[in-house]
Amino acid sequence: MTSLPGGTDHGDFAAQRPALVCARCGTPADGPPPTWTCSVEGGVRRYFCDACSRKNLRSIEGRLDSAWW
Repeated sequence: MTSLPGGTDHGDFAAQRPALVCARCGTPADGPPPTWTCSVEGGVRRYFCDACSRKNLRSIEGRLDSAWW
């Protein structure tokens, strides 16, 4: 097995990732947010927490082409 420079096989991959916060309400993600919604707007990835996603579900779905539903 080959290690990355720095000594450990695990590295600090999680420490290198920026902390995620909800783009709408600012709630910080507690670890990887598997249930959050991700949107690409203007080429920028934006994440939305569960609460904001649920509150705005109709608006989110309203922007999808009919092929998606």
